[in-house]
Amino acid sequence: MTAARLEHLNVTVSDPATTAAWLGRVFGWRVRWQGPGMTTGRTIHCGTDDAYVALFSFSEPPRDPNDESYRTKGGLNHWAVVVDDLDATETRVRAEGFEPHNHASYEPGRRFYFRDTDGIEIEVVEYA
Repeated sequence: MTAARLEHLNVTVSDPATTAAWLGRVFGWRVRWQGPGMTTGRTIHCGTDDAYVALFSFSEPPRDPNDESYRTKGGLNHWAVVVDDLDATETRVRAEGFEPHNHASYEPGRRFYFRDTDGIEIEVVEYA
């Protein structure tokens, strides 16, 4: 049996276009599709040919970004992106105004985390 692969994740953000723009600048991703969200709002699919993040906005504001996702059943704790050059990516993350934290180096790679303007935590990892 061939192992399954993750195709996309869908996350609610305050402004899909703004989030897609910085994802493109930091990770080199592109907008694959955009259009109306379910019943209301807007969705933008941003990523590569193989995988993407669906950025969804609803007509109501998203929940408080300070809610503790690790204590919320079904909460999104973080999502991760693998990069070829961790240091260069960290420079781009900082240029977007985000503050990297939790730098670590352990098998199988080096990594750091940051939170975007919606409070979503993203892990960036480089495998040696």
